Amino acid sequence: MRVAIVHYWLVAMRGGEKVVEALCDMYPDADIFTLVCDESRLSDKIRKHKIITSFLQRIPGAVRAYQSLLPLMPFALESFDLTDYDLIISSESGPAKGIIPPPQATHVCYCHSPMRYLWDHYHFYRSHAGLGSRLMMPMLAPLLRSWDVSTSLRVDRFVANSHHVCDRIGKYYRRPAAVVYPPVNVDDFTPASSTEDFYLCAGQLVSYKRVDLAIEAFTRMKRNLVVIGEGRQLEELKRNAGPSITFLGHTSFAVLKEKLARCRALVFPGEEDFGIVPVEAMASGRPVIAYGRGGALETVIPGVSGVLFEQQSADALIDAVHEFEAIEHQFHPATLLAHAEQFSRHRFIAGMQAIINEELLTRRADRLRNHRPVAAMQLGLEAQLPILAAKPHETTLQ
Repeated sequence: MRVAIVHYWLVAMRGGEKVVEALCDMYPDADIFTLVCDESRLSDKIRKHKIITSFLQRIPGAVRAYQSLLPLMPFALESFDLTDYDLIISSESGPAKGIIPPPQATHVCYCHSPMRYLWDHYHFYRSHAGLGSRLMMPMLAPLLRSWDVSTSLRVDRFVANSHHVCDRIGKYYRRPAAVVYPPVNVDDFTPASSTEDFYLCAGQLVSYKRVDLAIEAFTRMKRNLVVIGEGRQLEELKRNAGPSITFLGHTSFAVLKEKLARCRALVFPGEEDFGIVPVEAMASGRPVIAYGRGGALETVIPGVSGVLFEQQSADALIDAVHEFEAIEHQFHPATLLAHAEQFSRHRFIAGMQAIINEELLTRRADRLRNHRPVAAMQLGLEAQLPILAAKPHETTLQ
């Protein structure tokens, strides 16, 4: 069985790429198709596979400014030749499911999210975009939405990374989806023997992550906050930060692991489809202070694995920090680690393998029903045309 993994872009190692790594373990001979790729920023596990990029890769600066090429992405995806593949697994968020699968192939889509900037986050993205994007988005977005919905019909089976995303798949594509939580390498994290007096905010520094709320809140409280990550907002966040805020930029995994284990709590102020970093914090024995929307509702249990705040504002976050500090002694590393185990990599692989095997068997059974043996077709014809059933010696010529 020839397997293709289709991922939107491979330019960093974030949550989506961790899913690709797990899929690579499931199918070690699979080929990977992606719009653009920066191999220098990928793991050895992904680099071992054959990686096929689209024509966008040949555009100067595409690897750095890939998001500006969104109008060309449908053409690039449909240019991939997947004729010889039996199983196609698309890792969708960017987009990826828009490939053209051959008739005999089974196409399973693991959906991190319907494209946020076209659907539920459209107005937020447009309001935070540059002048050119703000002018172009109202003209391009309807066309891209139509393409996005139509390509959902090219998928045989949807798998969502959370119930939150499952609901959005149902809303925008009118398709059901199974839920398999993304793989978190919980075994890579270890609780520390002691903590230090700082909170942690880690992730990509882009507008929808709302790191700006954490900066404002902890500057006002004069509490220590360590920020790990890079992105377009970095310089703006630095300008607004007070002396209690420390920026570490892009760090090694060793530094991230150490900070997760020693912080008082992870601060997670954005609305995420799932959110892997909060589970990594729990696997490190630390609780999470999170905005109570999206995937956080499926991982953060108030009083057990963290604290939730209802309004996405600095005031609400400040109140949540005070609430956390009042009950900080109630959070136990062993309980947090046990809670994180339900999002392990092993569970992801087992869940995905079961769904893929079921879909392969279902499609095989469908093909057998639709392509009956010639003898069975002959019997059907004979039932409708009795003269064809007559034996040769019973047939007379007039």
